Order: sequence, then C-alpha cells, then structure tokens
Amino acid sequence: MSKNKEFTCRAIGVAHTPFLDPTKTPIQSVFATAQGTVEIYPEFQEGLIALEGFSHIILIYRFHRAAGEELSERPLIDGAETHGIFATRHFNRPNHLGISVVRVLAIEDGRISIEGTDLLDGTPILDIRPYIPGFDCVPDATSGWVTPGHVEQIRRQSGSF
Repeated sequence: MSKNKEFTCRAIGVAHTPFLDPTKTPIQSVFATAQGTVEIYPEFQEGLIALEGFSHIILIYRFHRAAGEELSERPLIDGAETHGIFATRHFNRPNHLGISVVRVLAIEDGRISIEGTDLLDGTPILDIRPYIPGFDCVPDATSGWVTPGHVEQIRRQSGSF
C-alpha cells in the first residue's frame, strides 16, 4: 500500500448559479429551489451518456472559497457548540469537498440544467453520480446531534432561495 497521503484531483466542469455571496446561499440543496447549470468540460462530456434517465444527481465539488481547514467548527445553524468537522457539513473541512443532491431538469450540449442548487457560482465540479433511491436512501438512518428543530431551521432559511 502506498504511503502517499497526497493526491491530485481535476475539475470535470463548473457550476453556474445565481449565488455570488456565501452568506446568501442555501445551506442544503434538498430545501433549495434555485436553478443553475453544470457545464461539463468537452473532454468529459462522453460521461453524460445515459444520465438523462435519472431525476437527481449527486454533485461532488470543491468549496473553492472556503476560508480554511478546521477539525472542529461551529455548525452554520445552531452554532453555539463546536463539533468535530466530520460531524458537520461545514465547508472549512480538510480537502474542502462538498456534496449536493440536485434535480436534473435537462441535459443538452454538455450542460446539465439543475434545480435545488446550493453552490456558489464558479464552484468546480469534481464528479457526478446518479442518485439511485435503492442505494442512496437509508430509511432507518439516524442523524446524531441534528434534531428536527435544526432541520426545520435550515429548511426555513434555505427555502427562500
């Protein structure tokens, strides 16, 4: 096994969204209604074949405007108590990787029109996965310290976008 702890990753595309200010961006894609597009670079467009049959996709991206890397952080909602970064969805995490599940509206000429975006304009897209309910939905999952009140607060805040 390699002892190399570093690796490189390249963007396959870029997100175009109405969000320029991180403080005015939805916190979770599931509650957002904003639309945008994902532009896939020409050399990766062949990877879109057969994607049009999926209603949702999982975007894996880089938080390109994150301020730093932390191992503990206050959550964006209910930030009174610090949590380990791996127990949050905060952007100041090692590698600055994020995920969002978005609805596919159309795919045309290397562009995916999406709904439910919570990404900043210009966000580098690293990978796309089809959302498959039989694989990606876990009905008996638990949510740790995140209470129904936290979820409702995020829903209210993100619902205006």
